[in-house]
Amino acid sequence: MNPCSLENHTALVTGSSKGIGLAAGIALREAGAATLFHGREKTPRHIPEGAPYLTADLAAPGGPETLAEKAFAEAPDLDLLVCNAGSFFDVPFLEMSEERWDQTLDLNVKAAYFLAKAFAARLVNENRPGAVVIVSSTNGFQAEEDSTAYDTSKGALVMLTRTLAHSLARYNIRVNGVAPGLIRTPLTGGWMEAHPEKREHYEKKILLGRIGTPEDCGGAITFLCSNAAAYITGQVLVVDGGLTVGQIGRM
Repeated sequence: MNPCSLENHTALVTGSSKGIGLAAGIALREAGAATLFHGREKTPRHIPEGAPYLTADLAAPGGPETLAEKAFAEAPDLDLLVCNAGSFFDVPFLEMSEERWDQTLDLNVKAAYFLAKAFAARLVNENRPGAVVIVSSTNGFQAEEDSTAYDTSKGALVMLTRTLAHSLARYNIRVNGVAPGLIRTPLTGGWMEAHPEKREHYEKKILLGRIGTPEDCGGAITFLCSNAAAYITGQVLVVDGGLTVGQIGRM
């Protein structure tokens, strides 16, 4: 039996109308999982034909619980959760407002925390095993200029991965994370095109010599959801092409 197969599993991927979340959802489907996609858009363009798509604002009060209810109503056998939804709202630190701080933490951290809680509570009540993957970032380990709230939120997700793994191990629910480096997504693509000199700098700093793709993250997420990772919990897999390995990179 293929240990990476996800046949007879069902997954929910948040923020999966584009970017890393979309790639993760497609990768999970290709591995055999029935996959629920999620976003705020009413009519996403890139969701695979026929795939269930759920709308919910995870930053709104009760949003995570609402999404969990919709997901279990659509797929009562749901046993895999990928907490990917998040965004970047930063301005320079001395210009940061409480509103922007709350916007960042509510979406990037609070939503993942309470969605994971609702998901795990259902599985524990039904005495079923499961797996959670939390998408953080290399910004959770290394700070970036004018990224104070985002960096803080991603660091929080690294610890959230570890503490939820500790809390849920007794219920046979594994919790792991991925920390993408620089990935070309709708969020970063415009920045790369506007600043080719910075893109070139990163391409030299990244040991594998290229900017990452969402599909690079999709494979890592699929692995962590599968039986191939059955003895792995509380770990954060860095997916950065070697960006954070060396001080200088390739000369």
